[in-house]
Amino acid sequence: MRIKRTVNALKKRRKIFRLSKGYFGNKSKSYRIAREAVMKSLNYAYIGRRLRKRDMRSLWIARINAAARINGLSYSKFMHGLKVAGINLNRKMLAELAVNDATAFAALAAKAKAAL
Repeated sequence: MRIKRTVNALKKRRKIFRLSKGYFGNKSKSYRIAREAVMKSLNYAYIGRRLRKRDMRSLWIARINAAARINGLSYSKFMHGLKVAGINLNRKMLAELAVNDATAFAALAAKAKAAL
């Protein structure tokens, strides 16, 4: 008995063409070139998800540093003071406080300063 591959092959091609929709020129028309472009773009997306985490962390640190300096502390002293005081807040939440609630951040800075 012979195996016919038409349906599966078509589904495979269709999936690639769906992902390559909107690409320039042959990258959305020719299967082989579209497949390469899709593989490349999926790899870029994978790398980009990791880079975004890195970028966000550096943004949070910059915001915390700016707010800490307004309260008379450097970033490293502020973070060390929080650790010594036993305050476990992540950088995302600290940055959120620094931007949206300056009084709460000032209170944290005062506690960090007292703990040093």
